[in-house]
Order: sequence, then structure tokens, then C-alpha cells
Amino acid sequence: MKRIGLTQFLIERERKGLVDADLRLLIETVARACKAISTCVDKGPLSDSLGTAGSENVQGEVQKKLDVISNEILLEANEWGGNLAALASEEMEHPHPIPSHYPRGEYLLLFDPLDGSSNIDVNVSVGTIFSVLRCSEDVDSSDEKAFLQPGSAQAAAGFALYGPTTMLVLTVGDGSHGFTLDRETYTFVLTHPGIRVPEDTQEFAINVSNMRRWEPPVKRYIDECLAGKDGPRGRDFNMRWVASMVAEAYRILSRGGIFLYPRDSKHKEGRLRLLYEANPMAFIVEQAGGAATDGHGRILDLRPQALHQRVAVILGSKKEVERVTSYHAA
Repeated sequence: MKRIGLTQFLIERERKGLVDADLRLLIETVARACKAISTCVDKGPLSDSLGTAGSENVQGEVQKKLDVISNEILLEANEWGGNLAALASEEMEHPHPIPSHYPRGEYLLLFDPLDGSSNIDVNVSVGTIFSVLRCSEDVDSSDEKAFLQPGSAQAAAGFALYGPTTMLVLTVGDGSHGFTLDRETYTFVLTHPGIRVPEDTQEFAINVSNMRRWEPPVKRYIDECLAGKDGPRGRDFNMRWVASMVAEAYRILSRGGIFLYPRDSKHKEGRLRLLYEANPMAFIVEQAGGAATDGHGRILDLRPQALHQRVAVILGSKKEVERVTSYHAA
């Protein structure tokens, strides 16, 4: 059976009116950039790209060399195509306007260039997350206010996972679909159409080292999972934690589960970035039949207040996410 490549997939969506030509080209450009990042990740120590860069990002986090390289790859690939008004990156304090000598488009691109970069030096999966918004004509695209839109306004979202195989997961609002990078043809091929997340799960992912700081609803949920067959849930659960959101999300998309990075006494607003991580992942998971909340409400309904705003994230199998959310309301 002939497999469908990313370009054919997007052209078919364009014919259905789900994307326009500019959005199609933008997604293809991001996908090409992800291929280039994948190659850098694959080379590892052979490319002298491991270790720290000797700098910090806007969040005060030590940057890895590949953080900086990945950010530059995405910037250089996307700033000249004519379909963007501006870009914003987790690694940069301010939005990156399109240089004046290039044409300006109607879309905004936000990205986390290398999610899970603490895993780079130990050869554990990392990835790239991206989100696409439309830019209003009456808004200055160089102003961060242009990006402060709820996740429900996203035109597209996706992530690349650089693991044993490189995967691209994408949604343009008609479900979530997975593509595998064919190393021989260097093309993304549709291998996981119409991904669906099972509603129930017996698997959870959370950093238990933060347990002493958790809010009571989160501790209640995890305690019930850990109690297994002898507890109120009446069944055993398995725990996973990769410290890479892309890897956690892909596992959930593949076989179900729930991922929790809750607010706690140390991170009172949450730890993950709303615009670069929570919104695109919530869009992808919802389009696959899952759910995503901050413990109190739907992530995609949140109104961003700042470009680098942090948020609590609970996403995955619908019934489990609803259970944790109900504990917060109790």
C-alpha cells in the first residue's frame, strides 16, 4: 500500500479548506527544520553539540548547546518564507519580528526548540513543540500581546520526537496524526492516522520527588494509584517519568495514560509554559480524544497574561483527567 507523505496530507487538507497555502507551507518548513534538528541530535558527541552553552535562557535555565542550535535552525528556516508575522521561542525573552527585507505573513509561530534538553547528554528522547496562531491586522506583531491568545485559537500544533525513530505528530483541527521520518527518502510519512487516546488508563507519569510539595488533590490521586488493587481504584497502576514532555505525550497518544506536572508549594503557578508547551500539547491530545486541564479548567480556555507564563498541566486519558480535576473541585 502506498503511504501518504506530509506534503500530500497537507494538500488534501488544503483542498478541504482546513488549511490555506501559507499555513501548509509553514508546517512544511517547520517539519524540515525538525529534520535538521533530528540530524544534530543523532550525531550526539560526534558533532561537539553536547554539554552546556555557557548561557541561560529567559527563564534562568542553563542552556544546552543543542538548545541554542535548535533555536537557530527554527529561526533561520522560518523567518524568510513570507507566511509569518513574527516568531516566539521559549529560549528568547522577546518575540522575533520578521526582518523588514522579507515579506510579512498572517501567522505567528511559537516553539520550544528542544523540549527535555536535560536528557541530551544521557541519550534519552527529546523533541520540538510548536504552535501556530493567526495575527490580527490591527496588532503589532513585534508586541508580545499579539501572541496572548487562548489555545482554542490555534490554527495548528505539533511536536517532533527524536527517539529511536523521529516522529512528527500534527493537528490542524481534524484529529491528531503521526508521521515517521523515512531516513532513506528523508520524508515524513503518515503512519498513525487519526490517533485516539483510550479513555481509561492504568499508567501515570509524574515526578514523585516533588510529592512533599503537592496540593492535596494531586496527592490523593497518586496515593489511590499507588494503592493498586487494595485501594479505592481496585486495580494496579504503573508509573513512568521520562522528564521529556514530548516523550510522555507520545506514549499517551500511543497507549493511553495520564501526565501530571501540577502546581505545588514551590511552583505556585505551575512549571510548564502555557504558550510553548501546554497549549499545543492540549490541542493535540484533545484532538485525539483526550483531555487537558490545569486542575481547575480546560487549558485551551485559559487567557494568557504573559509570553512566558507558566501553568499546571494534567493531560491524557479523558476519564483520568476528569477524575483529577474533580478532586480539585471537591
